[in-house]
Amino acid sequence: MKNIIKTILLFVVVFGMNACTEEKILDLDPINNISEGMAFSTPSLIESSMNGVYNAAAIGQYNTNSPNGGRGYVWGAAFVEQGDCRGEDVVNTSAFFQYTYEGSYDATTANNVYYWVDGYRLINRCNLMIEGVIEAVAKNIITQAVADDYIGQAKFLRAITHFELLNFFARPYNFTPGATHAGVIYREVGINTAAEIASEKLKPRNTVAECYAKILTDLTDAENLITTKTIAKGSKGAAIAFKTRVYLHKRDWANVIAEGVKLNGAYSLTTAPGTPFVLTNNLNNTESIFSIQHSSTSNPTVNGALASMYKQRAIIAISPIIWRNPSWLADDKRREEGKMIYTSAGVKYTNKYTDVTNRTDAAPVIRYAEVILNMAEAEARLASPNLTESLRLLNLVRDRSLANPVAQTYTATTLSSQASLVNAIIVERRIEFLAEGRRWSDIHRLQGDDLVRIDGVPAKVANTTPPSTDYILGTAYTGALTVATIPYTDHRFVWPIPQIELTENPGLEPNW
Repeated sequence: MKNIIKTILLFVVVFGMNACTEEKILDLDPINNISEGMAFSTPSLIESSMNGVYNAAAIGQYNTNSPNGGRGYVWGAAFVEQGDCRGEDVVNTSAFFQYTYEGSYDATTANNVYYWVDGYRLINRCNLMIEGVIEAVAKNIITQAVADDYIGQAKFLRAITHFELLNFFARPYNFTPGATHAGVIYREVGINTAAEIASEKLKPRNTVAECYAKILTDLTDAENLITTKTIAKGSKGAAIAFKTRVYLHKRDWANVIAEGVKLNGAYSLTTAPGTPFVLTNNLNNTESIFSIQHSSTSNPTVNGALASMYKQRAIIAISPIIWRNPSWLADDKRREEGKMIYTSAGVKYTNKYTDVTNRTDAAPVIRYAEVILNMAEAEARLASPNLTESLRLLNLVRDRSLANPVAQTYTATTLSSQASLVNAIIVERRIEFLAEGRRWSDIHRLQGDDLVRIDGVPAKVANTTPPSTDYILGTAYTGALTVATIPYTDHRFVWPIPQIELTENPGLEPNW
């Protein structure tokens, strides 16, 4: 039987860190109080082990100086905050995310180091889960059907975490013909024995093409195996939805559509754009497909929780760049004060995360609105574009937020070309997923695009609280952009593989 012992060994040996103290944050009772041989010995302990995997996804461990609280690495909050702060549509108002916001990170900067460390910590948890339940079936502790559900959930989390790491630590799929450039290490083995450590810790980076193939295989397995249906856990629908995201990055437009149509009738947009974020609804609505659950006793703390960063401490503001974008109409419901937006001293902040006391807001990993917009973009980009269907899908998302949809909806006249339609979809994504961490993902995949021109990381307003005058609507923002563009050719376009990984795996191809 394999349990937390393997995880400790992985991070002692592979990362050269004192993981014995770091692992405490990831353990849920009774997992940290039982022997290795007992971890998968009963159905209830196996269920606790799966809950431990989700806890690792939600909380993480920021560094050795914070043994009593993680900051939401990777899926609990960090993917939202880091994904936003790598783009230009939010403003980091303090020093908290300054390295990320300004691109001044290096191979020892905690934000990116622990994205990698906690990403692989979670991946290893997934591998332990898969191995443990396979052994449990062999011993007749659980049925194959029960095991398949756990295996599917573990493969889902393993796939999406590798994909997330790819988007930060590797160049996009179309960087080389056939995506033959280096990606990340795709880990599919849990670490327990000396032999496993020796064989696993020196693994090279897989190519990006290899990573995508493994990700899609894992997601397809998850689609076929998972029977769980809650928003707070990986589900069949979540696996399918993520495949639309992966195929979008791969620029495989036909498969974006093929996967998306599988979800027809399974999910629907909520009537109001803010409904998926209302505290009582965020794990119980028709639109959210997969979100990470938090509680008053299990959350990324005041130093990481979404409501803390975006509201209570006002560390991440909405940027005037997107606030004053002419495509975001002044009477759009996503500007509604007290629902989607709150204003402090004239500065605009998101109101998607509101529980500043208990920090129980769920982290929205993927919503049906994204699936629809993924399909809209794919329809417009097909070799023989279906602009009519693309426009229909775009308007499904946009129209629910319009004050007067009949008069304000996009038409074939207002968006008459493939380029204008695709650009409108990208702007709509910026508005719809503002403060959900999605901007970096789009910046990453659109490098060298033939229709949407992005070169590197766009320039940004200064790393400080903007003046209230920068938020006056009526014209596009034309003020100072003091955080300079990071060109696509610059090594800083990707995050550096952490030095602790390079030290323990000296043959690993660096990405800087």
